[in-house]
Amino acid sequence: MLKNYFKIAWRNLAKSKGYSAINIGGLAVGMAVAMLIGLWVYDELTFDRYHKNYDHIAQVMQHVNFNGRLQSQTSNPGLMGPELRTKYGSDFKYVVQASWPGGHMLSVGDKHFFKEGIFFEADAPEMLTLDMLKGTRDGLKDPYSILLSASTAEALFGDEDPMHKTITFDRNYQVKVTGVYEDLPNNASFRNLKLIAPWELWLIQNPWAKEMQNPWGSNFSQTFVQIADRADFETVSAKIKDTKLNNVSEGEKRYQWQVFLHPMSKWNLYSEFKNGQNTGGNIRYVWLFGIIGLFVLLLACINFMNLATARSEKRAKEVGIHKTVGSHRWQLISRFFAESYLIVLLAFIFSLLLVIGLLPLFNEVAGKKIGIPWQNPLFWTLNLVFIFITGLLAGSYPALYLSAFKPLKVLKGTFRVGRFASVPRQVLVVLQFTVSVMLIIGTIIVYQQIQHAKNRPVGYTKQGLVNLNLQDEIKDHFEVIRTELKNAGAVEELAACVSPLTSVWNTNGGFEWEGKDPSLGVDFPTNAVSYDFGKTVQWEIKAGRDFSKEFATDSAAFIINESAAKFIGFEEPVGKTLIWEGEPFTIIAVVKDILQESPFFPVRPTLYRIAPMSDMANLVLKLNPKQSTAQSIGIIEKTWKKYISDVPFDYTFIDEAFGDKFMAEERIGKLASYFAVLAVFISCLGLFGMASFVAEQRTKEIGIRKVLGASVANLWRLLSKEFMLLVTISCIIAIPIAWYYLTLWLANYDYRIAISWVVFVLAAVLALLITIVTVSFQAIKAALANPVDSLRDE
Repeated sequence: MLKNYFKIAWRNLAKSKGYSAINIGGLAVGMAVAMLIGLWVYDELTFDRYHKNYDHIAQVMQHVNFNGRLQSQTSNPGLMGPELRTKYGSDFKYVVQASWPGGHMLSVGDKHFFKEGIFFEADAPEMLTLDMLKGTRDGLKDPYSILLSASTAEALFGDEDPMHKTITFDRNYQVKVTGVYEDLPNNASFRNLKLIAPWELWLIQNPWAKEMQNPWGSNFSQTFVQIADRADFETVSAKIKDTKLNNVSEGEKRYQWQVFLHPMSKWNLYSEFKNGQNTGGNIRYVWLFGIIGLFVLLLACINFMNLATARSEKRAKEVGIHKTVGSHRWQLISRFFAESYLIVLLAFIFSLLLVIGLLPLFNEVAGKKIGIPWQNPLFWTLNLVFIFITGLLAGSYPALYLSAFKPLKVLKGTFRVGRFASVPRQVLVVLQFTVSVMLIIGTIIVYQQIQHAKNRPVGYTKQGLVNLNLQDEIKDHFEVIRTELKNAGAVEELAACVSPLTSVWNTNGGFEWEGKDPSLGVDFPTNAVSYDFGKTVQWEIKAGRDFSKEFATDSAAFIINESAAKFIGFEEPVGKTLIWEGEPFTIIAVVKDILQESPFFPVRPTLYRIAPMSDMANLVLKLNPKQSTAQSIGIIEKTWKKYISDVPFDYTFIDEAFGDKFMAEERIGKLASYFAVLAVFISCLGLFGMASFVAEQRTKEIGIRKVLGASVANLWRLLSKEFMLLVTISCIIAIPIAWYYLTLWLANYDYRIAISWVVFVLAAVLALLITIVTVSFQAIKAALANPVDSLRDE
């Protein structure tokens, strides 16, 4: 019997090819979108689960009262790890001190590579359960050892066995390969680590870390822990809360340090803090896209339900005959469900093909490396449940509705669907376009917010600026190289600095000034620069003068930004004195705020000072606009290689680095816009199908009206006005809902747009235009039909 049901269902689909194409196509697109979103959500929810101790690993963080606000930071003193091991050893299985990730030079013979890596204490590989392909997880016990990822080992040694081979590390240290680990997956926080070096080697490279007079006053490293098997994060956090507070001087206690653990399970989805409280993170996008996926699938199901019920009059006699010859209602319900599940199964097959074809593009847009987990039982279980629920949802209304027709009325020709029979379909169309209009509005707002931040003044000229990592040879010959490049016409100016223009590497406290509240703890980004920094980046001086070699006192001077001037509170800051760690510094200028961090948040009070070339880490060059960029870069590279032969010439355009700050928001915006387009497409498919059936149902009415003199325009208006009204209602419902949720989203950004009423008008007009275009084809086609054909049998 079941086989016959599916045979009949197949014949019905084959007989109504247009209806079948719309239904299967709409469902396939909806299911493909839902599947892609499902894979993305799964990738986010399983972030860092590569590590077997995932649910026991945490990062040690600190809440601190800086500048009158409670902030949360991941940086710790170098003594944090040893202190936790000594005083709270029973609460931890592993405590690991670490550097910040960064680029490191690896050399073997004539091969030179920059690879991202980190310095870890010896227990890190065991804590992170690295999959060792060669060697063991104990490979960091020797200060001059190194662990390589499989891809790095292959780049350096090819097919040779890398074990116990010697590598020149950062140009000055000979280290031995003691292990090769499998590259970490893309959904892991440490995915970019291509090498791991011992923490002891970092201390050898940076002897100042052991020579500091106030080691608890400097936060320059990270600390990771694995708590004991029976411990919990909340209890351990409460125990270690005052670890730093108990070790700092009385003067530093005003910062109100609070140490706590941030579990690995929250690193990706709950990474944001505000006023000492975890406020979320990527979890909001998991919810957003999860809801979008469900809505898009729902839209496709609504299409099926609408088209099936719209065809009810055409299938009414079929139902009547089946009931007359003895079919029970449950048999008819089974037949309709068989048709529904056949459509869903075909749609699922097509959706898999769509996902296979679209996954590379989706990964590129989303910044992922997602694959279809064919061998994962959970994947197939979810898909079977997916098919079952979708078939049930899409087929329930038609099955129950059509099977309830009375055979006597149907076969006598007295069956009428009733004046309210179309109400459910109208409600579903309104729901469809409500979702579509909300997605259109959301896409516009996300785009406007990104453009708003992109157009924010940055306080310097981005165009033509290039950044290079400084090497000792450049520092030693800085003035000579500067002269060479300027004489060659490659650059207009160049300067050195510690922090690059697009990030903050150093912050400092210990500042005092006249009128400052003694209980206020401050922490300002401070950037050490060379004399020509301002001229190179073309910052805007609001008051005072730039640094100059003509003033010997500039070695004890600060240039501050507008935010610092406002925070400090001096009406005329130029000439005033700041005390830093007991030493007086004179403020010689105020410059316009330079945007170094997130473009969505306020610029922090920042200070600039002159420092020795040995302190510098970055070189900023202003290219000569009168010469082609390629030619200028070629000259710079030639000069670089003249002084440094074993370090690859690696440069970054400042405007590109600045553009990277919008990557996350742009990805979200692109994904949301693609899903919005697909949602509108699915809604239009349903609208097209509905319009075609309405036109078919009213064929004789249209013929009579044409005979009586109705124009094509009148008939178009007659057939279109119902759909226009439904879409208008959708806009009225969608606009306040979209406004509410987008206002909540924008509240996450300090620098944000104000939502304009123009956006809602634009979205409504766009929705109405889409409706007119979609419906007009069928409406005009029906209006242009010869009335003789429709009235011939009357």
